[in-house]
Amino acid sequence: MKRIQIKIYLLTLASVVGLTACTNLEIEETDSIISEGFQGLADPSSAIDGLYSSVGGQYGDQANFFALQEVTTDAALVPTRGTDWGDNGLWRVLHNHAWNSEHAFIGTVWNQFNANQLQASQILDSRSNPSAQNIGDASFLRAFSMWVILDNYGQVPFRDTQLPSSALPEVLTGQAAVDFILADLDQAIANLPTVSAGSGATLNRASKAAARHLKAKVLLNKHIYLGGSPDSGDMNEVISLVDQIAADGFALQGGFFDLFRDPADTGGNTETIWSLSALATGNRIFNGLHYNSTAIGGGGWNGFSTLAEYYDLYEGDANSNRVDLTGAPLDGQEERRGGVPPAGKPFTGEPGTTDNGGLEDGSNVGFGYLVGQQYALDGTALTDRAGAPLTFKRDFVDGTGASSFINNDETTGIRVMKYNPRYGGGFAGHEVIFRYADAHLMKAEAMLRSGGDATAMVNELRVLRGATPLGSVGEQELIDERGRELYQEVWRRNDLIRFGEFTRDWLFKESSEIGNTSRHLFPIPPTQLLANPNLVQNPGY
Repeated sequence: MKRIQIKIYLLTLASVVGLTACTNLEIEETDSIISEGFQGLADPSSAIDGLYSSVGGQYGDQANFFALQEVTTDAALVPTRGTDWGDNGLWRVLHNHAWNSEHAFIGTVWNQFNANQLQASQILDSRSNPSAQNIGDASFLRAFSMWVILDNYGQVPFRDTQLPSSALPEVLTGQAAVDFILADLDQAIANLPTVSAGSGATLNRASKAAARHLKAKVLLNKHIYLGGSPDSGDMNEVISLVDQIAADGFALQGGFFDLFRDPADTGGNTETIWSLSALATGNRIFNGLHYNSTAIGGGGWNGFSTLAEYYDLYEGDANSNRVDLTGAPLDGQEERRGGVPPAGKPFTGEPGTTDNGGLEDGSNVGFGYLVGQQYALDGTALTDRAGAPLTFKRDFVDGTGASSFINNDETTGIRVMKYNPRYGGGFAGHEVIFRYADAHLMKAEAMLRSGGDATAMVNELRVLRGATPLGSVGEQELIDERGRELYQEVWRRNDLIRFGEFTRDWLFKESSEIGNTSRHLFPIPPTQLLANPNLVQNPGY
């Protein structure tokens, strides 16, 4: 957070003595300046630029926010491979739900998003003279940052910039926190521009559609923050908000993996509602690739994987995850699952071409979930560092074949490749935050939770993705569909909590943590409890 300076110009003792001898004392305003607290920003537009940049860096990181939302779930884990990715258990305790209040990522996320909130409040302060556009952007970013804190920690410290810097931040919880966030989003909607789908770079900033998307997300989760059951009025508003987003031209679009390419290369798409231009997609690519999988920067980092049970949510033979020479799935796989290219044959590029499709990294990396033998650009089989075949495996086992979170080799674990290094070498400036498919599924969920039938809406998406229509859709089918569509998009923890599945059993979770709902919230960092007695530690920590 910005440090507030207190300027006090002290008079020397001799001066004080001299002044006391005066009978007609007049002090100019410049003689003594005593100021405390925020006085306004000189350039709120520049501050907005910096705030978007900060959010981009925070969102694109593989640690901190991403790790708390994905590695704490069934969608991602970081096994220790020999001496790699041990980090004193930093990653493992997230997946097995054994974290404590001292975990570095928990403290960092708290600090980052509360700092965002304060910066946004300073922009919104009348003494900063914000424009209507500034007000829209800052209201949206403050709502987004406060929502992240509420969703992860259950209580939001709010510092009023009109008060002295010595004043303790008020702590908002429950209804008060939700009301504050929703009010900010209404202000954002009133001041942000209407942006049509496929507008490219303009989607790197918030629009009315982005603010409506976040408002729908808050309302969909409102009963989690307040307790009780979903309110039918809230669910109806979610449906209305999604319909308003659609009215701006946002819609489902085919060509799943093209949605995660730079829109400048594809002519745009109708799904991206808000993306960030920070060059951060490399974290989503290289953290799972083997050291020999790519030539850029000496190879991948060989860390992140997913569970076999998550991979098995998709249609198709679990042991035959292949794509043809254009990247289209084979063997009954649905499009979103992706796959690796056929043995001995490199990609030919886009359908109808004979080139390498702009493959820039010197490897033949597949799409979606990578299982089995991996191949170089010339179609030859890759090997690991010991010379053994580079075959990504479903299971995590040690040298004896026993299940292990610690003693893994270089090839255990299914890898995830939603963003692909063949486009821009892995650092293309387009990371999706809000996407219409999420809004579409939020509407389906709101219909289901208010007594309606979500089957047709879910099947509309499934058919577009090359999956078989479902006969009926209940909560389990809906959470599974969200998992299939939105993997690696930083929604899994939020979704599992809302559907009551965050505390269920999965591979490597501590048995004592199964059913422990206190894990729905992260602990308040101890230093913050000491600094602000208005905060109260969350139960279970």
